[in-house]
Amino acid sequence: MDTSILDKAIVFAVKAHQGVERKGKGFPYIVHPLESVSIAATMTSDQELLAAAVLHDTVEDTAVTLKDVEREFGKRVAELVEAESDIEFEGKSREESWRLRKEEAIERLSAASNDVKMVALSDKLSNIRAIYRDYQAIGDKVWDLFCVKDAASHEWHFRGLARALSSLKGTFAYAEFIETIDKVFAK
Repeated sequence: MDTSILDKAIVFAVKAHQGVERKGKGFPYIVHPLESVSIAATMTSDQELLAAAVLHDTVEDTAVTLKDVEREFGKRVAELVEAESDIEFEGKSREESWRLRKEEAIERLSAASNDVKMVALSDKLSNIRAIYRDYQAIGDKVWDLFCVKDAASHEWHFRGLARALSSLKGTFAYAEFIETIDKVFAK
């Protein structure tokens, strides 16, 4: 198996996220992209898709641009990373635009290819796992870690994502995603 593009993407992501901590978690940010690629690998061995999974936050959260990703990894990887990046709304803070960004992401994912959905599910499952761990430790104070502090808004978001990603039913990752959403939101 030729893993050269994934190997290169891992090194690239480590450098891009170097020195950054995951939102008050006390561990390096790179743990999240590495967990995401690990999840993606349960659904596919497509090396470009796996590269996109490890690179999914580089454009959104670092100085890396889509052009950088395309130059280093090709058009398909860049398109997969772009599909997983939030759209920004000019003139609005992240808190003010939160619902708009999440609605747009759910709509976009609903119409997306399964390749895009696998990258997204890998990211979102990693996120809901972290929320569940924090919820187990600090209960409802977990929502204070976010710009939007209303648990019902987060439940709306994750259940919308679950509907948008439902074409991945039958994968272990999707089953765990649903199970973890239900644990966090006690349904």
